[in-house]
Amino acid sequence: MTKYVYTFGGKKAEGKADMKNLLGGKGANLAEMCLLGLPVPAGLTITTECCTAYYDNDCQLPSGLMDEVWDGMKNVENIMGMRYDDAENPLLVSCRSGARSSMPGMMDTVLNLGINDAVAETLAEKSGNPRFAWDSYRRFVQMYGDVVLGMKPESKQDKDPFEVIIEEIKEKRGVKLDTELDVDDLKELVTRFKAAVKASTGKDFPTDAWEQLWGAIYAVFDSWNNERAILYRQMNRIPPHYGTAVNVQAMVYGNM
Repeated sequence: MTKYVYTFGGKKAEGKADMKNLLGGKGANLAEMCLLGLPVPAGLTITTECCTAYYDNDCQLPSGLMDEVWDGMKNVENIMGMRYDDAENPLLVSCRSGARSSMPGMMDTVLNLGINDAVAETLAEKSGNPRFAWDSYRRFVQMYGDVVLGMKPESKQDKDPFEVIIEEIKEKRGVKLDTELDVDDLKELVTRFKAAVKASTGKDFPTDAWEQLWGAIYAVFDSWNNERAILYRQMNRIPPHYGTAVNVQAMVYGNM
């Protein structure tokens, strides 16, 4: 059976630098840095072949990928000493694209996957910094809504729905900068952002960590064929069958 997931972390990696075609530029470099002994936060790379299979199969992920990602995440948990989808000892991850040919700004990133109300409270307690926790949470809801749920402005004339809410709260509070918002303001942003998602999509914002992760993985693969990416590939003669890899990596915070 085709192997679609390659892990890295703990100064070990299943990939290496010369596997850029399979692991994408980011994935190959992350693997190589691990092999060099650098302290790289643990993660996993879903291969470019998986992206190709996704499009060959009418945008369906290959069978067996879910089990591979599950096993890869268990490896990340063991290395980092934290657990994904665990409110007591939460592991948060990022999800990034990584094509074999550099495509700067063409595809999207989601940070802090795995956060929800309970995890935000744990982050606030463990860090001793509730503002950090709730600002991370509101940024995640905004980023996920934009990247995964498609709530981007369609033109330069359209207003970002999340930025509209931020400006409304700043005006109500009589402040000009986002950094002047306090913890209660950030909690209100999270609540109102979720309400905006429900109004736009008809569905509740996903609070299940695994639902969040799979949504982000789909979004990275889908971004390979977004309008920006297609135009960039055409301009730079990058074949569409190259595909993009997906890099899922543990988030690390200096004040935790």
